[in-house]
Amino acid sequence: MAKTKDNPRPPIAVNRRARFDYELGQRFEAGLVLAGWELKSIRANQAQLADSYVLVRDGEAWLLGAHIAPLPSASTHVDADPLRTRKLLLHANEISRIFIAVQTKGQTCVATSLYWKGQRVKCEIALGKGKRSEDKRASIREREWKREQARLVKQAAQ
Repeated sequence: MAKTKDNPRPPIAVNRRARFDYELGQRFEAGLVLAGWELKSIRANQAQLADSYVLVRDGEAWLLGAHIAPLPSASTHVDADPLRTRKLLLHANEISRIFIAVQTKGQTCVATSLYWKGQRVKCEIALGKGKRSEDKRASIREREWKREQARLVKQAAQ
C-alpha cells in the first residue's frame, strides 16, 4: 500500500521480508480486532509485521507474530502482550479460500502490510509460495540491476 490519491496516508507497517521469502499471489484485505492500547500504539507507529503469518482455525482467521509495542503511558492499567494473537475479520468465503489453499496447495498465508482505511486499521494478507534460494538470488540480482540502470540514466542526464 503506497501513498496514493485514494489513500493519502502511508502504510503503518510493511512486511518486506514476505516479498523476499515468498512468491505472493492472491491478496485479501482484512480488518483487525484490536484493544485500545494497541490502537494508540499503532497511531504512534509502534507496529511491526516481521515474521507474522495467518492461521485459520475453527472457521476463523488469526494473525500471529505481529508485534505492537505498548506505549508506557497508554497501557498502565492492563497487562499488555505485544505478541498476542489477534483476530482477523474476513468474509466466510475468503476464509475458506485461504484454508483450502493452505491445506491443499502447499501455500502459506502471510501479512504483508498494515494501513489505515478511514478510521479503521486494515491488514493486507497474501497467499505465498516459498521461494528457493536460487529464486532469492535472482531477485537480488534483478534489484541490483535496476539500481545500476537508475544510476546510469542519472549520469547520462547530467
